[in-house]
Amino acid sequence: MSEPKVARLWHGWTTPANADVYEALLRNRIFPDIEAMAVPGYRSIDLFRRELDSGEVEFATLMTFDSLDAVKRFAGEDHEKAHVPPEAREVLARFEERSRHFEIRERRRYDNSR
Repeated sequence: MSEPKVARLWHGWTTPANADVYEALLRNRIFPDIEAMAVPGYRSIDLFRRELDSGEVEFATLMTFDSLDAVKRFAGEDHEKAHVPPEAREVLARFEERSRHFEIRERRRYDNSR
């Protein structure tokens, strides 16, 4: 199988009180719903979380796709519009309205088992 070609990056922020709630929502509802869409060309999603000095908790998701056409199959013709379900909006303090897309130019994996 070939490597994915497009990465979709998005950020959202919660209060510390809502951070675990939001993470559980992602893991148990939103990510499975995305996978159930069975979008041809969708490859993966990674979740990142960090606590900020400002008192917020930042989340980032990085999705990978085979092509920009695959992104459009997932997100629609306005493919930069963020996919933020209503239940996520309820616990997010703020979020990016637009996702950013990057061409994946190189991926390296290090195998330290040698």
